Amino acid sequence: MYINDPIGDMLARIRNASLRGKSTVATPASKLRAWVLDVLTDEGYIRGYEKKDTANGQGELVISLKYFEGEPVIRELKRVSTPGRRVYMGVKDIPSVRNGLGLSIISTPKGVMSDAAARSANVGGEVLCTVF
Repeated sequence: MYINDPIGDMLARIRNASLRGKSTVATPASKLRAWVLDVLTDEGYIRGYEKKDTANGQGELVISLKYFEGEPVIRELKRVSTPGRRVYMGVKDIPSVRNGLGLSIISTPKGVMSDAAARSANVGGEVLCTVF
């Protein structure tokens, strides 16, 4: 199955699984998805993920969701840059999500990183999504 927006698909799967109270969710594997999940793991929004091989050779990422007192840690997950409308921002234009309580995930020339890491590395790039 071809997915037009792989990052948007992964974010929708995470959002839907957390609203249903699932402990894990699976998504097809790719390097960009793994890099986004690395940022979410480092910032404490998910427990982690692991790559499993499937019969078709694609592989899948099994994401372990995180909950606090029965509520999902991820309250809001929004896609900013889409395949039809890319959103690029310089280092000075990167917005603060919910006054610094949330984060933006940005694809920069130095890799996929959070907004705070992009500011400290003094690089801008494509804003993939925001998390709160």
